[in-house]
Amino acid sequence: MFRKLLVTMLAAAALVVAGAPAATATPTPAASIAKSCGRGYTHAVINGQQKCLRRGQFCTHSADRQYRRYGFRCTKYYANVARYRLT
Repeated sequence: MFRKLLVTMLAAAALVVAGAPAATATPTPAASIAKSCGRGYTHAVINGQQKCLRRGQFCTHSADRQYRRYGFRCTKYYANVARYRLT
């Protein structure tokens, strides 16, 4: 009787341990996108960071090629604030 109980408990412990890695698995790329953008904004990944883009926002001129993927340009310089803005 004791041996049967011991075998059952060891089997249950093995199942718990075998199931643990599934709970700590890394999320899929689709599930890791957490940022959602409001109406009028475009979701983008610029320099490895998620952004919500809209015309007129400040931008990084050196990342202009990345902005162009999403239909924006970062070439308009505003001297009064000494920064570039999305067009």
